Amino acid sequence: MADQYNYTHGNYGAEQYNGSSSGGMMKNISGSQIMAVVTLFPLGGLLLLFAGITLTGTLIGLAVATPLLVIFSPVLIPAVLTIGLAVTGFLTSGAFGITALSSLSWIVNYLRQAGGSAAGCDPIEMAKQRMQGTAGYVGQKVRDVGQKTQETAGRT
Repeated sequence: MADQYNYTHGNYGAEQYNGSSSGGMMKNISGSQIMAVVTLFPLGGLLLLFAGITLTGTLIGLAVATPLLVIFSPVLIPAVLTIGLAVTGFLTSGAFGITALSSLSWIVNYLRQAGGSAAGCDPIEMAKQRMQGTAGYVGQKVRDVGQKTQETAGRT
């Protein structure tokens, strides 16, 4: 029963500490572990103090800046929207460009591999058949989603 308890509850080797000369259940602590605690405990406390000071400063700054934001909001809101839309446009343009380049690169690599793997088959024909199959699959998925949407709309 004691072995079953040790294995099921993760107490592997707990019996070696019971009644041994190491002081009951206490393990030996090395000098490096003591130095780590002595060094890191004050450092952690200092960082916690800095976090509290930063939070207090942020709350005070927000309390001071809120009336200014309300006064200047007719100017700030359109400016923030304009800058936000411009940044979104640039990021979207870059994402579309990267997607287009990676898609073209994938198609070129696919056609190169298709030409080398199937002897006697035209790689263009293989790509054409594959794209037709993919188009049929996507068309079927669109029909399925449309039908499911109509069923859901009909129930409400």
